[in-house]
Amino acid sequence: MDRPLSRKEISHQRIVDVAARALRRTGYAGTGVADIMKEAGLTHGGFYAHFESRDALLAEAISKAGRDNAHWFEQHAATRANSGASALRVTIESYLRPEHLTGVETGCVVSALTSEMPRQAPEVRAASAERIRRLIERVRTALPAGADPAQAALIASTMVGALQLARGLDDKRKGKAMLKSVRDSLLEQYDRS
Repeated sequence: MDRPLSRKEISHQRIVDVAARALRRTGYAGTGVADIMKEAGLTHGGFYAHFESRDALLAEAISKAGRDNAHWFEQHAATRANSGASALRVTIESYLRPEHLTGVETGCVVSALTSEMPRQAPEVRAASAERIRRLIERVRTALPAGADPAQAALIASTMVGALQLARGLDDKRKGKAMLKSVRDSLLEQYDRS
């Protein structure tokens, strides 16, 4: 049986949850310790009781955001399990859904932060790279039997890029149309179900 979390553990989780949302909303540079602590309802001075550095918080927040995304994918896949849709179809449709366009704060951390990842501290880059690897692996495991595993990186990068560009259009209607076009194209090319 799991033991109840201590107050410190609850506070720690709250800080990481807030930081995971803030990272996707404002990027690495826009995620400040004081703002995170304030949004978490804690004092700035208490930060170092939980983390050695801002980079340690960012690395943990990236991992948390990735776990949240993976959980969402698993839930969506479970709801589609009896629909007859292939795993690849579910993955592509889940990622390129219209709600993902506006859900930056709760959406894919890879899409939200890719362009900033190379300029981060080593531990933050490592956590970020792990999110990319896991996204590609999610697509790879969804590929139909006999498919070239190298297609996973192509599909994943197309999905991430399409989401970034659709968000950048700053026109929801055009962004949704772009996501639909890319989704349809990927499904036509790679999904034989």
